[in-house]
Amino acid sequence: QVQLVESGGGLVRPGGSLRLSCAASGSISSIWTMAWYRQPPGKQREVVAAISRGTSTNYADSVKGRFTISVDNAFRTVFLQMNSLKPEDTAVYYCNVVGSNIWGQGTQVTVSS
Repeated sequence: QVQLVESGGGLVRPGGSLRLSCAASGSISSIWTMAWYRQPPGKQREVVAAISRGTSTNYADSVKGRFTISVDNAFRTVFLQMNSLKPEDTAVYYCNVVGSNIWGQGTQVTVSS
């Protein structure tokens, strides 16, 4: 059974940067695509970025050019580099094994002056 643990969230000022990490434990050999989602206060969860083995990536329009998703060589840790953060990026960020119900516990990102 795969388990996911996110880290790296926090409070940052507008224009600042954060790097989120998602560490996967357990059997990951069947994982093909990982994704980051976020859930802003009072809103539905939305996809932010995804990455597949072979490093194909996709981004939500709202984060293109500001966020970068990457993965280590073992495909065991997924990162989300977030630059030029805006107040509207405030949310709980989750990682997910795409096509499964496997989610991490989430990490809070707050962008505020």
